[in-house]
Amino acid sequence: MALSSWFVYPSLFYTSTSSHSPCNSSCSSKSKWRAASVTVRTPKAQASSPSPSPSPVLIISRQEEVVNIAEDVTQLIGNTPMVYLNKLVQGCVANVAAKLESMQPCRSVKDRIGLSMISDAEQRGAISPAKTILVEPTTGNTGLAIAFVAATKGYKVIVTMPASINVERRVLLRAFGAHIVLTDPAKGLKGAVDKAKQIVHFETTGPEIWEDTMGSVDIFVAGIGTGGTITGTGRYLKMMNRDIKVVGVEPAETSLISGENPGCIPSILDVRLLDEVLKVTNDEAVEMARKLVLEEGLLVGISSGAAAVAALALARRPENTGKLITVMFPSFGERYIPTVLFHSIHEEMRGFQQS
Repeated sequence: MALSSWFVYPSLFYTSTSSHSPCNSSCSSKSKWRAASVTVRTPKAQASSPSPSPSPVLIISRQEEVVNIAEDVTQLIGNTPMVYLNKLVQGCVANVAAKLESMQPCRSVKDRIGLSMISDAEQRGAISPAKTILVEPTTGNTGLAIAFVAATKGYKVIVTMPASINVERRVLLRAFGAHIVLTDPAKGLKGAVDKAKQIVHFETTGPEIWEDTMGSVDIFVAGIGTGGTITGTGRYLKMMNRDIKVVGVEPAETSLISGENPGCIPSILDVRLLDEVLKVTNDEAVEMARKLVLEEGLLVGISSGAAAVAALALARRPENTGKLITVMFPSFGERYIPTVLFHSIHEEMRGFQQS
């Protein structure tokens, strides 16, 4: 098939041979009818005109029951649960609640982005499964999210990624049917500006936190990363209550915002929303991620560990007594098995002998 044109949409690239009418992405609910009640009612006889005994009238009132089953897995994206940390908060004077983006269908906050970008392009009529190939440059979770959504909707996907990315991540991408093209690891990844990341968190993650906490959240903590999550979510929360504090977390080894020599600030990051930036070392992040698994039963990644270190530090400050701190846990820990997070356990299991 000859590809006649290229479309570019934030970090997602796709090719198409023609335009199509917008796709209706609204959910269709399956339902069933059931008899809610059965009443036998006998009409009163007319006093003026005697008549035989009136016949009973059978009245059946019905109500519609909506089945709580998703049409497909993409409808399960979003509305992730929140949970209080209980054991790791010893010595804290504030409550800490984690938003578990690790509970997304593909185990990452990036599921929201993958669905948003593809759905938006479909609604504009720019892409369709039969005639479009999606191309995504990625180093990880965004590519997995796009491959996962694309598999559900029937798109072919090509993923380009540095050859340094671990084999396990390539296996997951391939499992979703993506064609993988490896690039020179020395050149890294130069993605396009992804405005969609900021928008989707403003429209979904922020409102979810506001509703789940009934507007009682005082401080929002999240890793800075590419800037989309903390900017979109933080902007919404501050719109609802300008007194809410937004705290960014960044690696102490490669500071972008804080420090004497700040690096390249992501273009979609709105630094004006940040009330404070906390630096966390990689060792601190790894240690905390391990504690979250062992003591809270939360299997999360290294970035979640870093966010938890920052949130707990804030929760120990006297000025935050009685406040509610919400911290973003962006991904699932299983994806980090080949990394330093589980290295010691990985080596132990590799040498495990049957007794």
